[in-house]
Formats: sequence, structure tokens, C-alpha cells
Amino acid sequence: MRQPQFGKAPRGKRLERLQKSPHYKDGKFQNIHFTPITTEGYSMAGVMYNFIFTKFPRTRPIDSIPSVKTDLKNLPITENVLVWFGHSSYFIQLDGKRFLIDPVFSGNASPIPNSNKSFKGTDIYSAEDMPEIDFLLITHDHYDHLDYQTVMKLKPKVRQIICGLGVGEHFEYWKFDTAKVIEMDWNESVVIGENFTLHTAPARHFSGRSFTRNNTLWLSFVLQTSDLKLYLGGDSGYDTHFAEIGEKFGGFDLALLDNGQYNVAWQAIHMLPNEGLKAAKDLHAKRLFPVHSSKFKLANHPWDEPLKTISELNEKEYHLPLVTPKIGEVVRLNDSTQVFTKWWERVN
Repeated sequence: MRQPQFGKAPRGKRLERLQKSPHYKDGKFQNIHFTPITTEGYSMAGVMYNFIFTKFPRTRPIDSIPSVKTDLKNLPITENVLVWFGHSSYFIQLDGKRFLIDPVFSGNASPIPNSNKSFKGTDIYSAEDMPEIDFLLITHDHYDHLDYQTVMKLKPKVRQIICGLGVGEHFEYWKFDTAKVIEMDWNESVVIGENFTLHTAPARHFSGRSFTRNNTLWLSFVLQTSDLKLYLGGDSGYDTHFAEIGEKFGGFDLALLDNGQYNVAWQAIHMLPNEGLKAAKDLHAKRLFPVHSSKFKLANHPWDEPLKTISELNEKEYHLPLVTPKIGEVVRLNDSTQVFTKWWERVN
């Protein structure tokens, strides 16, 4: 636990600050509503036993995941685009600003080397492929969202880091310039350019890189320009906050929502596919990008079930334009008519 990848718990003035948050109660951060880690009728012991010892079919693809290698350094800065790297890592270029969200380029979703390796074909991007990054956004401090190896390699390229309360302690421990780190609570805003504001919003999840949970804050982000509104959902179970956010911001051009690594046993902290569609409707999203899949095995469902199921349910009931690019494929943020293939159907 003394290895640097585990980070550090908040202390000193940082701890004093986060303890004043209205979302910090009884010695830890709390969700809006009661959020059990395991659903009633399930136990953590049973969940762990199944994860370690029970064999479930097709949790990893046999084939390589298809991808496209886009030259991010030479994308015209005037283009508003998004490029997904698998799971919940992606790059956004919007109104001349470059954002990198929850990057994991180490090929591992765990602090223990080679313990949860990425799927074949998903590691075509590295920190070296990234351009200068104006804002590194971290939704929470779990290892599949805040990767020590990746952020250390990105350190010279990142101008500003925005994260939840307490998460800055990890970056300070890793010797980042603390002047570059902005820690935010839910429902706060920061102006980052002309007619360009970044807002924070709630999520229904948890945090922690060691045995202590919920000592740092998890959140979602809203990027709002004069022309576009994007909702970056991070990890979240379904709850009332989606409808409240949709009402507050008057809808979104695109919502990126948690869809993968789910299980009825931990339904409160990760959405099932039908809940992701309900959340998109609550947010009044014009397009939905389901993320948190296709790179790591963190649950027991078949690797392609999240995209397959959400697509089938959407076609039957919701009829939302789904954004389902291959890893590395350019998503045009101003083009709501862009169509994507069901690439997972051709992968065993």
C-alpha cells in the first residue's frame, strides 16, 4: 500500500475543506440517496467469490477489438470532435480547447501489474500520442479512471487538472504542480473561455484507492459553450439526479453515460442498459454515447452485452441516436446525423 500508484488520502487543509462540503457526512462523502454497494439479497463475499472462481462465458473477446488510429496532434483546432479510447477514456476538442477524460493507457485496470489486462487491440493509443491537453478531467479516483502510470507520463502535457474534492491529494503526492489542480464539489462552475463554462454535477457512485471508501468525491461534468452542451457522466447508478440535471441545463446535445461492468448485484452504482436509456431521456439528450465497456473485464457479463443490449432496447422503445464509434474513430460533435456501425457484431 506504500507504492505510489495507491495515492494518498486527503489530509491537512485539503481534508478541512472537503469536510465542509454539504455532501460530506459522518466522516465520508454521501450520495444524494442511500446507495448500497451490493443490492439487497446479495453479499460482497458472494460477489467476490463469483468474480474470482465462477467461470462466465465470453467475458473477454477472442478477436482483437477493431480500432482506428487518428492523429490527434494534427487535428485542426477548429474542429469540434471526440475520440474514444475504450472504457471511459476519451479526448474532446471543443471550441479550441483540448480535454482528456479519465485516461487509462497502461493496459491495466488495477494497481497490481498485469492483474486486469485490457482486451486485445484496445491499446493502440499511449500518452505519447496525446497533444498538449488544456484540461485533464478526472471523474473519480478508481484505478480504471485515474491511472498512475498514464498521468505520470502525461504530466508535461497537462495545463490544468479538474477533479473532485480530495482527489488533488493524489496529484500532490505524485508531485504535480498544485497550482494546476482545481478540486470541485458538485454543482460548481468555472469559466474556461469566452462563452465556455465547465460545470460539475452529481453522480451516484463511490470512491477510494485503498481500504477506505468515499474519502474523495466522485462527480460528473457538463461542458457548455454557446453552441453545444455535453454531459460527461462518469460512473453512476441510476437516480433522480439525471432528471434534475436535464431540467437545470435544458437538455444536452450529447450525453456520455455509464453502460458496462454492471450487475444486478451492484445495480445502485452502475447502470443496467435500460437504466442508461432512461437516464438519457431524463437528461433530454439528443444523442447518447454509452461508455464503460469494450476494454476491461470488471463484471461477469459477456464483453459485448452492454452495446448489444442497449442497442436492441433503444431500437424497441427509445429511438435515440446512439454514438457507438470504434476506438479511435472521430465523432463529429456538430454533426447529429453521423451514423456508426455495430462493430461489435463482427468480433468473437
